[in-house]
Amino acid sequence: YFMVPMKKIVSGFLTLLVFSFPALADHITGGEMYYTLSDFSNGQYRYAVTLKLYMRCNSARQFNNPTIVSVFDKGTGIRIMDVNVGLSSQTNISLASNANPCISNPPTVCYDVGYYNFSVVLPPNANGYVLASQVNYRIAGINNLAPGYGLIGATYTAEIPGTSAVPSGPQNHSAVFVGNDLVMVCADNPFTYSFAALDQDNDNLRYSFRGAYVSGSSGTVSPTPPPPFVDVPYGTGFSASAPLGTQVQIDQNTGLITGVAPTAGVYVVTVCVEEIRNNVVIATQRKDLQIFIAPCTIAAAVLDPEYMLCKTSKTLSVSNGSSSPLIHTYNWKFLNSSGNLLYTTTTPTANYTFADTGLYKIKLLINPDDQCSDSATSLVRVYPGFFPDFSVSGICFLKPSQFTDLSSTVYGTVNSWSWDFGEATSVNDFSIQRNPVYTYPMQGVKSVQLIATNSKGCRDTAQKAISIVDKPPVRLAFRDTLICANDQLQLHAQGNGNFTWTPVSGIINADTPDPTVSPAVTTVFTVHLNDNGCLNSDSVKVSVVDHVTLHVMNDSLICQGDTIRLRTTSDALHYSWTPAAQFIDATVPNPFCITTSNTTYQVTAIIGSCSATRPITINTAPYPVAIAGADTTICYGTTAQLHGQGNGISYRWSPPGTLSSSTVLRPVARPTTTTAYVLSSFNNGGCPKPGTDTIVVSVRARITAFAGRDTSVVVNQPLQLNATGGSSYQWLPPTYLSAANIANPVGVFTSEAEFFKYKVLVFDEAGCYDSASLLVRIYKTLPSVFVPSAFTPNGDGKNDKLSPVGVGIQAIRYFNIYNRWGQLVFSTTTNGLGWDGRVNGREQGPGTFIWIVNAVDYKGEPYIQKGTVTLIR
Repeated sequence: YFMVPMKKIVSGFLTLLVFSFPALADHITGGEMYYTLSDFSNGQYRYAVTLKLYMRCNSARQFNNPTIVSVFDKGTGIRIMDVNVGLSSQTNISLASNANPCISNPPTVCYDVGYYNFSVVLPPNANGYVLASQVNYRIAGINNLAPGYGLIGATYTAEIPGTSAVPSGPQNHSAVFVGNDLVMVCADNPFTYSFAALDQDNDNLRYSFRGAYVSGSSGTVSPTPPPPFVDVPYGTGFSASAPLGTQVQIDQNTGLITGVAPTAGVYVVTVCVEEIRNNVVIATQRKDLQIFIAPCTIAAAVLDPEYMLCKTSKTLSVSNGSSSPLIHTYNWKFLNSSGNLLYTTTTPTANYTFADTGLYKIKLLINPDDQCSDSATSLVRVYPGFFPDFSVSGICFLKPSQFTDLSSTVYGTVNSWSWDFGEATSVNDFSIQRNPVYTYPMQGVKSVQLIATNSKGCRDTAQKAISIVDKPPVRLAFRDTLICANDQLQLHAQGNGNFTWTPVSGIINADTPDPTVSPAVTTVFTVHLNDNGCLNSDSVKVSVVDHVTLHVMNDSLICQGDTIRLRTTSDALHYSWTPAAQFIDATVPNPFCITTSNTTYQVTAIIGSCSATRPITINTAPYPVAIAGADTTICYGTTAQLHGQGNGISYRWSPPGTLSSSTVLRPVARPTTTTAYVLSSFNNGGCPKPGTDTIVVSVRARITAFAGRDTSVVVNQPLQLNATGGSSYQWLPPTYLSAANIANPVGVFTSEAEFFKYKVLVFDEAGCYDSASLLVRIYKTLPSVFVPSAFTPNGDGKNDKLSPVGVGIQAIRYFNIYNRWGQLVFSTTTNGLGWDGRVNGREQGPGTFIWIVNAVDYKGEPYIQKGTVTLIR
């Protein structure tokens, strides 16, 4: 153990141990520190201290050995000593994943626990002591910390009371946490987790969530920096007082954590237990754990301890707190205070509206006669009309803030109040008085919470955010204004507290927020606000004038129906324009107005009883006349004659690109797409703007006329023609055709003609048309397939391919070409498709080839022919 003489404390025992060691414990999952009083001799107290650290099993890490525990004066933060402590023992505790067959997807809960046992001797001290040890780091990936934080350290502490807290001073055994750490917690499921503690001195114990401490340095085992210690940065939805979210609470009397767990992950939770002796908090001990919440569910009947219908409704909708897939059946019962059955259902959710107020009981049984059978009971308080509320006055730090309970209830009386004033830097920011007073030590936004109850057992929470400032805010209706001499003006200020105004001359009700002033000359009035001794001030300048300064714009000329903005220069506070009907807003200094005739406007500028009036005349001139003509439609590729009219001295059409001229009234338009032409008319009659009008020339879609491909026939062979591209057709000439006004006439040709050329006119619905031509060659022979006797595939564009030309042929079944070894080198069934003298992309040499054609003539008769052809290179 280490004894510290009093003289050493005075002179500063800061260099007892300053060793540094490698940082190995970077997967710590929690810790706590506690002590017992061993003996007292020679004015010194000896304590047996234990630092207990938790680490995840199989983490491939080890506890620091040794580590350092620092001792500080609790009041001043002065370092008393640094103690080098070796690892005393290490053990393993675990809970097997199969410990409960009613848990789906159960986790294995396992910790390696390290103990550091040592003694320290300290003299009595008015402030008491803080023992602290830091580690680097906690386990990574903690879900309730702010995003962006990776590995983060931890500091574990214990407090020894001082003589100012309790006369016996350090004569104390710390509270020791005894709750079971081997608890399975399933995500989104109800759970309980005990942080209960025992105290050998039989002090009263009070539990609360508090912020987990970070470490003061990183990288090595080193002495802990002095207090105050800094909390970890909590993420959205979590805080020091709600480390597992708002659905999880801690019982301040038992240390039992209950509620619905958040989503799966790792969450750092710190519980403080305050040792209270003779109504005084003498010391606070802390336990810090990173709780593993697993993606599992529990087959259980889970109900809240009680359900409160204390607001506006008498209807209860309640479901089992467990969503385990192992739950198969439900049996709900609702009973009155006499035990009589009111309602029963076997659905997963029970819904019931109570007929009257009172205390009721509900029971839930799941899976009867099953290994995962369970039951639960709960109370329902039906007393609607209970609403906690409060107000606060005094919002300056270091000054008292008065909190006033405004809670109301229809049934019973409000009988208890639990306040949390939201001061993160203090552990004494709470009260159970009805209307407490609290002095904030720091500025900032404080989340104040009131938990109130009534005599019917209803309990609810009111929460408000209040801003604690260095001076009370003063809000003025205006800061600079004008009044007319001998007029009165009412000033307006807002704020909480007592108001006074200076100077007091020329002012009525100077001790109110809304005094009336009538200064003879320009005066600055200052308002002073006193909120329980917290002061602030602001000022208003009231300028005094004996007339209104008003200048207006010159008379103007505008085009009829246009909008014009009238402008003034004035120090007035109010304005009135006439005739008001022509203004968009007739009360502003520079309004917009619309007129179609010459008009004289009057503006009156006002400061209290002072005013000035001036006229403005606006003359109007008509727009030049422009008439573009009626819209029209033209065929693609044709023109449109435009017929513009107007009274201008010059004209302009746009767009000009498809017009014969853009500066004459009657240009010729040749658009290729539908186009809107705008005619602008200009004159010098007063209106400087052009008059405009628009004509739309719509252009019909282009007609794609097709008469068919040139073809060949034999005498008396019927030829089917087929034109496309329109809605009606006209063939020219009609000779040899079955009809000249249809798309698909049939032609039969006599022996008198050698060829015949047709032209077809193709019309659309509007009568627009285009044309196409077709050449028909007429052979006076029998149906035949003509094949050249030679071809020269040299790429000169002449006789490059060997093609069959069928005349009087209905279809070619095949046209085959063979080389001299009888190998097939080309084949087709298409009339006119030829061979280019290549086989698989390779040119064939000069030589003779054999061809065979098998076809059907236009009468349906078979046609077979063969011959030879010479390939010439």
